[in-house]
Amino acid sequence: MPDAPRTLVAGVDSSTQSTKVVVCDATTGEMVRSGRAPHPDGTAVHPDRWWEAFTVATADGLLDDVAAIAVGGQQHGMCALDDQGDVVRDALLWNDTRSAQAARDLTDELGGPQEWVRRTGSALVPSFTVTKVRWLAEHEPDNAARVHDVVLPHDWLTAQILKQGNGFERYTTDRGDASGTGYFSSSTDSYLPDLQELALGRVFGVPAVLRPSEIAGRTEGGMVVGPGTGDNAGAALGLGLRHGDVVVSLGTSGAVFADADQPVADPNGLIASFASASGGHLPLMATLNAARVLTAAAKLLGTDLAGLDRLALAAEPGAGGLTLLPYLDGERSPNLPDATGTLGGLTRSNATPENLARAAVEGMLANLVAGVSDVRRLGLPVERVVLIGGAARSEAVRAVAPGLFGVPVAIPEPGEYVGLGAARQAAWVLGGSAAPPEWEVRYEATLDPPADDVGASVLDRYAGLLATVHPS
Repeated sequence: MPDAPRTLVAGVDSSTQSTKVVVCDATTGEMVRSGRAPHPDGTAVHPDRWWEAFTVATADGLLDDVAAIAVGGQQHGMCALDDQGDVVRDALLWNDTRSAQAARDLTDELGGPQEWVRRTGSALVPSFTVTKVRWLAEHEPDNAARVHDVVLPHDWLTAQILKQGNGFERYTTDRGDASGTGYFSSSTDSYLPDLQELALGRVFGVPAVLRPSEIAGRTEGGMVVGPGTGDNAGAALGLGLRHGDVVVSLGTSGAVFADADQPVADPNGLIASFASASGGHLPLMATLNAARVLTAAAKLLGTDLAGLDRLALAAEPGAGGLTLLPYLDGERSPNLPDATGTLGGLTRSNATPENLARAAVEGMLANLVAGVSDVRRLGLPVERVVLIGGAARSEAVRAVAPGLFGVPVAIPEPGEYVGLGAARQAAWVLGGSAAPPEWEVRYEATLDPPADDVGASVLDRYAGLLATVHPS
């Protein structure tokens, strides 16, 4: 007797650099096929480029027989739309720091960082959508006057899927992505119109916030479309985080996040109190600099990433006293949008390619260790670090990470975890159950920290250099 046909769901990861689409078995999560297409480089891009990439990634029948789809997208980006739904200007992405002064001004106008934490759960940094809205109001008043709605990248792409399928009714989002705008409270699950008005001078339209398993719409062909979510919330859903796990993501940007039952308000403003895609909360620290620190170091040393690995592994832990503050693109955490990279402790004796390569790896990770320490400071358990992202493939990163984090480091098998999380949400929406389906996550390695405490001296030097170059 032939096997019954399996139900297929799709998850979209519309990231900074590309669109990736995975098609999975709705019951097991097994990936059966996938597609991808690049995005243009830059910190501002017309949303049409995302749709073009989605079209290429789903060509040749990739979505044939798919019953449900959901989108995970890069957080924070500002897609400004006029009253006809047309794009007003290129979307400003999360890593566009032109709104740094707007972030400072808005922070002061509301009464300081603590007031933003109290109202929204997060201190303002230039990544947040609300700062980009203020920048638009100040620098492009004619465009600002045309703004009717502001949506996020995943909201926009979800709407395009429904529009092309003749199923669009309204713009929608989810708690996870809305909580990164700067005008939404993850504690009350509500928008804050006065903060919209503070940014633009008036209230503007925003997407409806759907429940985690609520249907956003259906295409004419019957495909169910889920609410989608932001990229980090999507990755958390794809990884099925357990209590005590803290994810460290090493992609274009870096991120540290954990699942929590209750909102976590950081009085220091370093951990953002975002919502999760599963109905809970996702305290998160994000950095602008992660994998590209390694790429830049490899270029500086005239080698590739494999060569950088070889050099870094040939150096002693601590890089002979070299310390890198890896703020090559400015930084979000700590909030130093105008910072540049700094190399400290350079002497004639330690000025070797091996030490420089090691310092790049240690510096990139040290910035994320600070985020893990902040998660612990807020009372969340840190029993295991789950290391994901492109730079998690680095042998040097794997060698250095356990000693710096001081807990076991688990490395899942390579996978598109944002896309898998979106696909898992699609399966959840389709099934109508109280919780998302249980999908197995396979790990290829768990690395224990070394018996010695060499990582402590690296972190102490890092903290000392940061305090010297950027005194608070």
